[in-house]
Amino acid sequence: MKKKIANMILILMTAGMLAGCGSPDAAEELKDMDVDKYVTLGEYKGLEVTVDPISVDESEVDSLVSSAYSSYVTVENGGIVDRAVAVGDTVNIDYVGKKDDVAFDGGTASGYNLTIGSGRFIDGFEDGLVGVMPGETVDLNLTFPESYNNADLAGQPVVFTVTVNFIVPTDMQDAVVATMGIEGVDTVEGLRQYAYDYLYSNAEYNYTTSVESAVLNAFMNSCIFEEIPQSIIDRYEEMARNGITQQAESYGVDAETFVSYYYGMTLDEFLEEYSRQASRQDIALQAVANKENLNMTDEELNTALQEYAANAGYDTVEEFIGEESVETYRDYLTCEKALDFLIENAVINN
Repeated sequence: MKKKIANMILILMTAGMLAGCGSPDAAEELKDMDVDKYVTLGEYKGLEVTVDPISVDESEVDSLVSSAYSSYVTVENGGIVDRAVAVGDTVNIDYVGKKDDVAFDGGTASGYNLTIGSGRFIDGFEDGLVGVMPGETVDLNLTFPESYNNADLAGQPVVFTVTVNFIVPTDMQDAVVATMGIEGVDTVEGLRQYAYDYLYSNAEYNYTTSVESAVLNAFMNSCIFEEIPQSIIDRYEEMARNGITQQAESYGVDAETFVSYYYGMTLDEFLEEYSRQASRQDIALQAVANKENLNMTDEELNTALQEYAANAGYDTVEEFIGEESVETYRDYLTCEKALDFLIENAVINN
C-alpha cells in the first residue's frame, strides 16, 4: 500500500497537481527551511534500479488495429453481406432482450460487434446466430443461468430479437481505412504503423514513469528522517484533500469513494499516509537541491513561467499565476530538477 501511495505522489507531482512543492505555505517554509534538521541523505548518486524495457507486444498492435478498423466497417463500407454467419465470425448486430414481453435493463444494444464462439453471451445466443444471413432478424428463446448475477433474470426464460447487420471481414481493405479520418493514414499498412507508434508512445511514457518511481523509491529508502513538524504535515494534508476532491469530482464521485476504489483506504487514512510521505519527499528533494546547487534562479523561474503561460494560452505570466505565489512554482520546479538529477545519475538496469 505504501508503494501505491508513493507512486501516486510521484504521478501527481509530475502532473503538477498535488505535490507538496505546489503548496504556497509549504513552499515558503521549504525555501528557507533548514531541511538538514529533518533528513540525513544517503548516497543519492549512482542509485541502482531495475525497470522493464520499453516494448510493444505485436498482439496489442493486432488488437488495436482490429478494434479501430471494425468500428468503421458498415454495410456499405466493407461489411460482408453475401454469406451466412459461421463460428469464428465477428458480426455486427442489433438486439433487444425481453422477459414476459418487456425489455429488461442491459438487454438492448445497436451496432454491437460479437465474435461467434467467444462465449461472451449466455448459452444459445451465439449458436443461434450461426447460419443467419446478414439483414435477417431472428428470435432466440433462451434461459439465463441460475447463477446469473441479476436476481430478476437468474433462471428466467427470455427472448432476444437479434438482427445481423453484417459480418466484419478479417481481410482489411485500404478503402475502409481511408474513411477513418486519420491524417496521413489511408492504407492498412499505415494504420498498423499508426497503432504501433501510439502504443510505443504509451510504452515510453510508462517506462519514464517507472524509472522515476523506482529511482525516487530507492532514494527515499536511503534517507533517514527525523520527526517532521506537524504544522508542515497539516499543510500537505489540506492541499491533498483539496486536490483529491477535485480529482474525484472529475470522475463524478466523492473523495471517499474515489480513494476507497483506487487505494482501498478511507479518505482519512489516505490523507494521513500521503501527507507524511509527501512532506518527507519534498524535504529530501530540497536537501539534494541545496547540496547540488539546483535551486531555481529568478531567470530560470521566469523563463519556465513564460513557457507555461504560453502553453496554457495566457498572454502574461501574471494572468497565468493569478492568486498563486511565484514561490509555489519555484519550489515545484526545484523538486523536479532534483528528481531529474537523481535519475541522470542513477544506474538503470533493464
